[in-house]
Amino acid sequence: MADFNTCLETFLRSYEVERNASTHTLRNYRADLEHFGAWLADSGSHLATLTSLKLRSYLAVIRDQNQYSQRTIARKMSAIRSFFRFLNRRGLMDTNPTLGLRNPRQPHDLPKFLEEGDIANLLAASSGDDWTSRRDHAIMELLYDCGLRVSELAAMELGHIDRGRNALKVLGKGKKERMIPLLPSALESLDSYIKVRAQPPRAASVAPSAGKAVFLNQRGTKLTDRSVRRIIDKWVGNAALKMHVTPHMLRHTFATHMLNGGADLRDVQELLGHESLSTTQIYTHVTHRRMKEVYDQTHPRAHKRGSEVEAAQETEANDGIGGKISGRISPSDSTDQDNETPPSGQAA
Repeated sequence: MADFNTCLETFLRSYEVERNASTHTLRNYRADLEHFGAWLADSGSHLATLTSLKLRSYLAVIRDQNQYSQRTIARKMSAIRSFFRFLNRRGLMDTNPTLGLRNPRQPHDLPKFLEEGDIANLLAASSGDDWTSRRDHAIMELLYDCGLRVSELAAMELGHIDRGRNALKVLGKGKKERMIPLLPSALESLDSYIKVRAQPPRAASVAPSAGKAVFLNQRGTKLTDRSVRRIIDKWVGNAALKMHVTPHMLRHTFATHMLNGGADLRDVQELLGHESLSTTQIYTHVTHRRMKEVYDQTHPRAHKRGSEVEAAQETEANDGIGGKISGRISPSDSTDQDNETPPSGQAA
């Protein structure tokens, strides 16, 4: 059997071609599997003789290190499963040691999102006429108006803008294409930036390596995912929002506001580029909770019910206090004591 590194390179090439895996996914798979390969070498284990028991010991090691979240451990397990499934299917291994292994339990955190007022403040803060402000404002508009992933935004090219239909062609996971309508506000901010795109402030022109990429950095090269995150951090600070906001949080906000506005769940699924409807359904938990809060705050009967409960609690509390007082001295006891006639032979 070939050594680990040879198997890894063969797997990654195949995964890229067969699954249309993105650069981001391939980079994560490589990092996760190289980490696993280093552990194999350190522990004296080999692919050909690896057992489920030995693989469990690797999982125990990364759990005990307390430096990985449950989600990260699950991602590492997903990479290892795909790797061994590939080796087994290609006949490079007779068995699959990942069979029967369970993923760690995932935390069921609801997506965090911004209120409409916070979004308005964020967009207002990034408005400006200079090159950087035009670019950053267009980024904010597209992340919120279109619900893009940060990787999808960074991969945008000038040819992806369909002005005839006021729509944007997006290359999602697995390089799957979807069309998203461009709202007038998004198209206006995008056009405002494109007018000055070819004049980056720290370069004479756009770098040849940037190609047709829409979003550039100040040196004229293609903007990276990490740079977009830094841009968001900058404007969140300028807008004085007291929360940590990520590009993906703007995507969550897009989906939540769409559903709150009455959009159909399947339409939101298509706009987000989710393969499974169950992935989109997590936003219904957010909107239902929000709906309940709005109902309790605004519906007249909800107010009445709340007032009745408060009144009942107040009456109960008062009755309790009155009962305790009357238990010690009742009005009749007080009167009898004041009018009591002394026994004969005793002075009054």
